[in-house]
Amino acid sequence: MQMTLSHLHAVTGAFGYSGRYITQRLLDAGHAVITLTNSLHLQNPWGERVVAHPFNFDAPDQLAESLRGVSVLYNTYWVRFNYTTFKHSQAVENTLALFDAAKRAGVERIVHTSITNPDEKSHLEYFSGKARLERALIESGISYAILRPTVLFGKEDILINNIAWAMRNLPVFGTFGDGRYRLQPIYVDDFAQLMIEQGARRDNVIINAIGPETFTYRQLAQTIGAIIGARKPVIGVPPEIGYWVGWVIGKIVGYVMITRPEIQGLMSDLLYVDTPPTGATRLTDWARANAATLGVQYASELARRKK
Repeated sequence: MQMTLSHLHAVTGAFGYSGRYITQRLLDAGHAVITLTNSLHLQNPWGERVVAHPFNFDAPDQLAESLRGVSVLYNTYWVRFNYTTFKHSQAVENTLALFDAAKRAGVERIVHTSITNPDEKSHLEYFSGKARLERALIESGISYAILRPTVLFGKEDILINNIAWAMRNLPVFGTFGDGRYRLQPIYVDDFAQLMIEQGARRDNVIINAIGPETFTYRQLAQTIGAIIGARKPVIGVPPEIGYWVGWVIGKIVGYVMITRPEIQGLMSDLLYVDTPPTGATRLTDWARANAATLGVQYASELARRKK
């Protein structure tokens, strides 16, 4: 079943990273779009073409009303790590409220962003929380597509950019342990395209959203360093030492560079799956095209949210 152009679409976080690409693709296709966001203070790059609503997690009726008439909800809402005033557990509860509001509003389909290898039994809250949300969406009765990306890359990216920043600015690059754990980065616009394609369907699916190249963490750092002309020795360090080095760098640049749970997720190979790629853009090709600017400045998600 294909949608008509008259259907209304909702994107969470249209002013953010992947949400911005999803929104632009929907607009380019002629669709009507609204966004739910915590960042009403940010400039709306689309003006009146995209109406912004607050999430209103604490006002379920208002949240449901903002979704009234929406055909497809594209959900990218999440939190990278536990902040002092905001936790993964709260992100889970808020997302459950979002699913409930969508059902009450009559939303036909939810295209949801998860993570590779989610597991409700995991001690890592990122992966257990995502697994809980997958189950809740499946049990909701709403038509769904669950996309499981590993690492997104693009000009607004955090991880790939900051690996390049480290290669440019540090005398050596340290991997946690042997650095043999793997990643399969997908280009953010390929991910957005996949989200839109799934929004046009009504069959229930779970898809690993991965790019065409697989790197070990060590290979990724070496490859980026070579592409940007900043080759540095890549050495393995004990994970705890690597964490504290990252903590110090984070204090210097004013942002959290890495967390212990993120290190554990990497080293547990949770950002790797043995399935065919669903994105076509190669990280190496993209990095070569953007080598002059990649990693020139340290990227901070928190700083972007304040702009």
